[in-house]
Amino acid sequence: MSGVRVLIVDDHRIVLDGFAVLLDSVDGIDVVGEAASGEEAVALAAELVPDVVLMDVEMPGIGGVEATRRITAAQPGVAVVMLTMYGEDEFVFAALRAGARGYLLKGAEQEDVVRTVGAAARGDAVFGPQVASRVLRTFSDPRPADVPFPVLTDREREVLALLANGWPNGRIARHLAVSPKTVANHVSTILAKLHAPDRAAAIVQARRAGLGDR
Repeated sequence: MSGVRVLIVDDHRIVLDGFAVLLDSVDGIDVVGEAASGEEAVALAAELVPDVVLMDVEMPGIGGVEATRRITAAQPGVAVVMLTMYGEDEFVFAALRAGARGYLLKGAEQEDVVRTVGAAARGDAVFGPQVASRVLRTFSDPRPADVPFPVLTDREREVLALLANGWPNGRIARHLAVSPKTVANHVSTILAKLHAPDRAAAIVQARRAGLGDR
């Protein structure tokens, strides 16, 4: 695992510092940069061209999933490993669709993080056991073809339906028992996937597809 260059992306300084110390202590891994937002991650990835990016899912701005999509599109040789506190399906598969090669929960053991970084740098796709089981379950139970907007995850479609009802982010967050920041990230991802220029355009598409209350 000689010479693996890593960019760490997280909007919490304690997380950045923790992973920097963890990885810098491993022979053959060099932390070459740190970013605190999706936009900064995209810019630093272009400037530094790391082997691996450890990418937080929830951050200000475009968020980790969209940042991953932009990095992998511009630099296919850069491996992105998603690192998050969440293990829900919508985060897992949004990351996969964006081009992530690995996905670990933030509670993963040090050896698991190091092993995943090394594997991603070699071009392998590595996921924790919980995530791997979700991937296998999805392939064994594929999404029906008649589901509207199949590019969206189930949770993203649920958020889109609530948007179509005219609900603001705060109300959606309370209804789904998630943070407003999580809802904002979902909305950003929905707009990107639907190629919608703004929230209103996404709502129009949703209503045409029959989502939302009539």
